[in-house]
Amino acid sequence: MCAAGGTVPVLVLKEGTGRTTGREAQKNNIMAAKIVAEAVKTTLGPCGMDKMLVTSFGDVAITNDGATIMKELDVQHPAAKMLVEVAKAQDNEVGDGTTTAVVLAGELLAKAEGLLDLNVHPTIIIEGFKKASDKAQEILNKIAIPVRISDDKTLREVAITSLASKAINVAENHFAGLIVDAVKQVAEKVDGKYKADIDLIKIVKKHGKSLDETELVKGMVIDKEVASSQMPKLIDGAKIALLNEKLEIEKTEFDAKINIESPDQMKLFLDEEERMLKEMVNTVAEAGANVVFCEKGIDDMALHFLAKGGILAVKSVSSSDMEKLARATGGKILASVKDLTAATLGKAKRVEEVKIGDGNLIYVRECKNPKAVTIVIRGASSHVVDEAERSLHDGLCVVRNAVEDAKIVAGGGAPEAEVAKNLRNYAVKVGGREQLAVEAYAEAVEVIPLTLAENAGLDPIDIMVALRAEHEKPENKYFGVEVTTGKIKSMVDLQVLEPLRVKQQVIKSATEAANMILKIDDLISVKGGGKAPPMPSGMPPGGMGGMGGMGGMPY
Repeated sequence: MCAAGGTVPVLVLKEGTGRTTGREAQKNNIMAAKIVAEAVKTTLGPCGMDKMLVTSFGDVAITNDGATIMKELDVQHPAAKMLVEVAKAQDNEVGDGTTTAVVLAGELLAKAEGLLDLNVHPTIIIEGFKKASDKAQEILNKIAIPVRISDDKTLREVAITSLASKAINVAENHFAGLIVDAVKQVAEKVDGKYKADIDLIKIVKKHGKSLDETELVKGMVIDKEVASSQMPKLIDGAKIALLNEKLEIEKTEFDAKINIESPDQMKLFLDEEERMLKEMVNTVAEAGANVVFCEKGIDDMALHFLAKGGILAVKSVSSSDMEKLARATGGKILASVKDLTAATLGKAKRVEEVKIGDGNLIYVRECKNPKAVTIVIRGASSHVVDEAERSLHDGLCVVRNAVEDAKIVAGGGAPEAEVAKNLRNYAVKVGGREQLAVEAYAEAVEVIPLTLAENAGLDPIDIMVALRAEHEKPENKYFGVEVTTGKIKSMVDLQVLEPLRVKQQVIKSATEAANMILKIDDLISVKGGGKAPPMPSGMPPGGMGGMGGMGGMPY
């Protein structure tokens, strides 16, 4: 609203619209982002704490996985939502480093706030942050350490570094071995570089037993039962038919009437149906198959004939499982039984039905050179198994990143300390007001070793002074915080290693989020405009209530 000629008010925005402009809008946005960063800060590192997230349905999740915490936060403030998006992007892109990205974005905004108070224009800060980000990427590339896919020991250490900060660190060595084996199994060389699609690593969760009994199956595990109790439950030397067709008599697409006038005609009709089904089963047997996985249904009569022939059959297998079975066994998925030949069959050493807890699983074991594998997670309770799955996902992602890029960096805050040192030297060359932004960026990056120290109960100031002193010596570029003793040591010697890709993505995500929030100088919130958007079916008012106290931040 404004006054024309000082007398008549002119309504520009709809009545009830809230508007915050200039410094107040920037302060509001920065405050919201800082609160979200503070919420996850305590989970960082091997000594980080866990969060208990309770939804409005009463579902409980106990985790220190940044991505999970950010997904469950019922955040209302639009600037805070941007940080949630940063966590999601980080998780989708590289699978780890979500907490680091959010904490760094929050710290960049905190440092920017100090510069805004000194009347440095947001555009200058943004430009300085961009230059610092580009330089940081260059420094990270320079200090990266090459790694080969054949170097199992180093890849295991990369996995252990990721798992060390998770709740399942009691079984980190066992899990690290499974992760490296699984990623190497699905990795393929394309144009001289390795590609590892971790979607080909299926994860099956079954609570019971302990984390140490989690196993890698070089083949597939299907959450189904054998289609008939008459069938064998175990087949050695399996030859597997993969069918995308019903083993049933196909109904016609148009309506048809069959007039049956006598019992003989009825018998002939049923005999013909039986003959057709028997023919289908004979085709399967003649091809040499002794196991059938069918994406669709199987007629009871067909099941009878399959059982009679000693063939194990599984019906209603999902299409994603069928694709993985094809990759694991080397078989072809066929749209018609008629196309079945010995060449189209997949092979596995053993197919068996195994009873686990109150359900059954079909194990396809020891395929020759499977390009799809399964990890069966065991654990004392469903909460343990769920957290193990989240940790396993992060571990698989970091090893995948290390294999694909063939580059790693030291952990424990070492790369951040090295980046900060080099950025301070670089800031002098930049000069002008942008120099202040580059220096602020260097200070912000140091929040990672600082937080690692804080979460371990160490004195952050003492740690930072010691860390900076070590990094002044060029040969100590891999020195970081050893949280158990509080000493500054070489992270390479301690085998604390992380993929280069994770660190690069952290810098990109955090910088872009901070710059986007800094560019906003006007916050207009339209209230009561039109109808409220419809709620998803089955969702109570208020949506997810996980850590709901974060909700009503001021606009």
